[in-house]
Amino acid sequence: MNQRTSGPNAPPRRSDATRTAILDAARERFAADGYERATIRAIAKHANIDPSMVMRYYGNKEGLFAAAVAIDLRLPEPGSLNRDEVGRALVTHFLDMWEENEVLTALLRVGATNQAGAERMQGIFADQLLPLARRVCPDPEQAPARAALASSQLLGLALTRYVLRFEPAVALAPEELVAWLAPTVQRYLTAPYPA
Repeated sequence: MNQRTSGPNAPPRRSDATRTAILDAARERFAADGYERATIRAIAKHANIDPSMVMRYYGNKEGLFAAAVAIDLRLPEPGSLNRDEVGRALVTHFLDMWEENEVLTALLRVGATNQAGAERMQGIFADQLLPLARRVCPDPEQAPARAALASSQLLGLALTRYVLRFEPAVALAPEELVAWLAPTVQRYLTAPYPA
């Protein structure tokens, strides 16, 4: 009897491997080419599959983009953070993620030039960063502005270090970046509101 097994010990299905190859190729192409120039055909070629398979699994380029850049920032739980160290914790966390995750680079590159990418980034901001800001800032009503300012620092660093690759930004060691940026992010999130 030939039954397909499932569960944690089951061998991976071929469709899982195909999906993974497509998503890996899409992330690389979106990061390198941006949303507008990345094509289903180029992504399929990069993944060594027929373009019809991309369409079968993801429907269209928008569906593929949404799947390729679905990201959980894995932010620390607000309750686990010392309020006086939240800036350092966030900058360290984001640097670790940027260093290991090309999805964020693709998302930033596309978000700067494409409405779908911008909406995806806005959703990540609203769903993941804003709740943390509400927990640590002195007045939760100020959380959206404070989270936006913190984002401006983190995204500005990412743009200059990982997308535009400004040599001085690339050359800085992560601990130097944390030392420079953490106090600013900390001030944005927890300092008294400027008069």
